[in-house]
Amino acid sequence: QVQLAESGGGLVQPGGSLRLSCVVSGTIFNSKTMGWHRQAPGKERELVAYVSSGGRENYGDSVKGRFTISRDNAKNTVYLQMNNLKPEDTAVYYCSVAEWYSTIFKYWGKGTLVTVSS
Repeated sequence: QVQLAESGGGLVQPGGSLRLSCVVSGTIFNSKTMGWHRQAPGKERELVAYVSSGGRENYGDSVKGRFTISRDNAKNTVYLQMNNLKPEDTAVYYCSVAEWYSTIFKYWGKGTLVTVSS
């Protein structure tokens, strides 16, 4: 019954910005760890960022300093602000859920495509 709905993907030029959103339902949102992963064609899925129930943020090395994960518990929503986008950021981005004590993500959204190209 846990559902995740991503939005905000699209086409952007290198150096541009996008903000992804993920609305979560069917669970107690504020007790969960929330994550963003991405998968490019021919590559393994990789962790982009996650934020704990206590607000602790973690980022993959490739996006540090450019991406910011945040959560709004009142809206049951997780965001990924992506700045200074590069062509290598092109991927399907997935919202994900883990228990508050875990980074094993159990639930996944369907994904939203981000394409960075001139």
